[in-house]
Amino acid sequence: MAVPLFSLQFHTSILTQPLPSSSRSFSVGKRFSCSSSSTSMEHHESKFKEFPYASVPHRELMVELVSTMENRLGASLLPCTLPSHVQYFENEYATAHASLYVRSGNSSSQVDFILGSWVHCNLPTGGALNITSLSAYLRPSTDAPNFLIEVIRSTPTTLILILDLPPRKDLVQHPDYLKTFYEETQLDKQRQLLEKLPEVKPYFSSSLYIRALVSPSAILVSIETEPSQAIRIDEIIQDRISPVAKVMLDTWLDLCACTERRLTDDESTDLAKRDRIIKNKTIEIDLESSFPRLFGQEVANQVLGVLREIYNS
Repeated sequence: MAVPLFSLQFHTSILTQPLPSSSRSFSVGKRFSCSSSSTSMEHHESKFKEFPYASVPHRELMVELVSTMENRLGASLLPCTLPSHVQYFENEYATAHASLYVRSGNSSSQVDFILGSWVHCNLPTGGALNITSLSAYLRPSTDAPNFLIEVIRSTPTTLILILDLPPRKDLVQHPDYLKTFYEETQLDKQRQLLEKLPEVKPYFSSSLYIRALVSPSAILVSIETEPSQAIRIDEIIQDRISPVAKVMLDTWLDLCACTERRLTDDESTDLAKRDRIIKNKTIEIDLESSFPRLFGQEVANQVLGVLREIYNS
């Protein structure tokens, strides 16, 4: 399953305002042995892992999640081979910047690929929109959920968090799936921990399609502090969001990425079709409209062309 890469969908009301001229242009079986050693990525990871526009706690969270995922998956991930103009790109006025990072799984891995990103763009209302994202997609050899985290900041005192293990099967038709991945793991308690904070409110995407893709235990919250308490957002990231995100990533690594689930050929075929539909829909409803606006048509075509190849390989 794929949820929009940068979630620019979540800020449609901001990004559709006229931009200044400077911005246009079924049984759980054996566990896989996931390696604890990481692969050296040399310069391929430099731009992505800098997270240059994130605050220190925000940056530390993303770096730790990426490192944990890579260390656990180890040699089952291939090096990042994205062309340099896709690893980092910007518009001609340097008012919008982004970085992509993709590592595919090797032939014996259940991981299809992991995808990290950050995007920064100046807003027509002043300030900037900063989004960081890490997601992991599994192959149709397993029906286990994928992993997704996105942290979206449009002001120093506001934050939107999307954190989920998106299901890849219908939970009504497959109650054992619901029990295995969401009830027995008690993931809903992680959402409840955050929602106890007075600054936290549930967040509802304007897209019904997106809302249909997440799990019942998905964390979709909006966090807002008083204008004089901007530092409070970073405290919440460090003390509350980071522990919850780590628990959910560890759950995904233990139960989804590193555990085999036996599927029939028909089940794998149906799952592959579902995955492909959602990935292509992601590009269609989100990136095809937002990327040309932010980065210009030429850059958007180059980046989206590479993403289509990754999503449909």
